[in-house]
Amino acid sequence: SLAMALSMASFASAEETATIHIGVIGPMTGAAAVYGLAVARGAEIAVEEINAAGKVNIVLDVQDDENDAEKSINAYNATLDKGTQVILGCVTTTPCIAVSAQAYDERVFMLTPSASSLEVIANKDNAYQVCFTDPAQGSASAEYIFNKKVGEKVAIIYNNADTYSTGIYQTFESKAAELGLNIVSVTTFTNDTTDFSVQVTEAKNAGADVVFLPIYYTPASQILNAANTMGYKPVFFGVDGMDGILTMEGFDPSLAEGLMLLTPFSATVPETQSFVEAYTAANDGVTPNQFAADAYDGVYIVKEALEKAGCTADMSSADICEALVAQMTQISYSGLTGKDMTWNAEGQVSKAPTAYVIKGGEYVLPEA
Repeated sequence: SLAMALSMASFASAEETATIHIGVIGPMTGAAAVYGLAVARGAEIAVEEINAAGKVNIVLDVQDDENDAEKSINAYNATLDKGTQVILGCVTTTPCIAVSAQAYDERVFMLTPSASSLEVIANKDNAYQVCFTDPAQGSASAEYIFNKKVGEKVAIIYNNADTYSTGIYQTFESKAAELGLNIVSVTTFTNDTTDFSVQVTEAKNAGADVVFLPIYYTPASQILNAANTMGYKPVFFGVDGMDGILTMEGFDPSLAEGLMLLTPFSATVPETQSFVEAYTAANDGVTPNQFAADAYDGVYIVKEALEKAGCTADMSSADICEALVAQMTQISYSGLTGKDMTWNAEGQVSKAPTAYVIKGGEYVLPEA
């Protein structure tokens, strides 16, 4: 395996360069493995680049938690036993909440690429996120629609049985009120909903020229189908849960033409090509997703903070933790998933969100 090869290589060069041990915890098997594997592979690309540059040597230890909180604690203990000094993880929210509580008590620094819940970082000075928190996507979407004049009248369709969707909706609504963005229709659905004609009809009758969808791509595809049947053509605007709609089985991608989505990463824009090429070459032609990009940035963010804090390889994980906690609110980093990223003491990232529009079946940057 690549991780094994990296570890072997590091023994050879450990004399000349300082070796830092980073543990990655996430689902490498099971239903959520698509996320965990992307994180591990994205991190590996960054580690290869950093090690090739030769100033610092990083050894990556990847642990499978199967998206299970108990197994995640075991993975955390196992990676610390192997000498890990910093955790890049966890990948998913529930395991990350469990692990970050223990890491807080034991003073181990954590940077999660992708666990977006506020609970992951709440009241833990050692836990930080590369990804936007769920609520931040809502306020960022409202600001984007308002500032870029995407439309005059906004309809919202959200899943009131889903924490992710509800959290984004609530912050969107409060930011819209603050900005004076005109919301003309709000309808909801649950996980069992299959017919969206009522919600779409209400948006259409209210004259909405933008429909905000803080939801996952499966219900979004059904909403796009319903709107198409009615000949209703507003601008549909989604968040990162929309990512994946173009490759969804049985969905006609032409229905997503003109769809806008706020997502941190696109594999089709020129700015990300060197990463995309390295990733696809190492992974049988598989295109990286935003989880891979978040993890790639995560490794570089840790490296940046370690260097700024003057951390050395012989420091304990607890000493490194205190040094990084002091440093994280001071650094700024521009990467694949955002420019000029900074962090507050709560562990939340601040970065300019990127909106893409789907044209000809690809994500492109909207024309200014």
